[in-house]
Amino acid sequence: MRALLAIVFLFLASLPAYAVNPDEVLANPALEARARALSAQLRCMVCQNQSIDDSNADLAKDLRLLVRERLKDGDTDQQVLDYLVSRYGEFVLLKPRVNEHTLLLWGMPIFLVLVGGAIVLFQLRKRPKAAAVEGLDDAVGGIEGLSDEEQQKLEAILKE
Repeated sequence: MRALLAIVFLFLASLPAYAVNPDEVLANPALEARARALSAQLRCMVCQNQSIDDSNADLAKDLRLLVRERLKDGDTDQQVLDYLVSRYGEFVLLKPRVNEHTLLLWGMPIFLVLVGGAIVLFQLRKRPKAAAVEGLDDAVGGIEGLSDEEQQKLEAILKE
């Protein structure tokens, strides 16, 4: 019984704890769904690695209310995001847009994959040559540790 309760507790503890308070929820379900979707895309400026939807910080609450207010005023999702970016900068977005300021951020993973691929190719091209040279040395000079009789048997096998 205790094990079952522990499993249920662990399961419930792993679920995301949404910080949206009941007094923030909009009466219109469509607007509330849009507000939740937008809130999931916006970074809490205090917590930094949480969305404002997940954060309990006062600034996150203010941003959630601002998003809902702008939606009630008739702004589109893009207008709300543009307003917040103009006010707080690109950092407010959990997934920054691709522009001249974020080019390095978006380009670095591609660059690292290309460099890593080049290193792997270089190592693979280098490896067969080394193995061929070792095989040639073994065939010509014999394998160390074999008696003369074993060496002759090996040479006979290789000739077949």
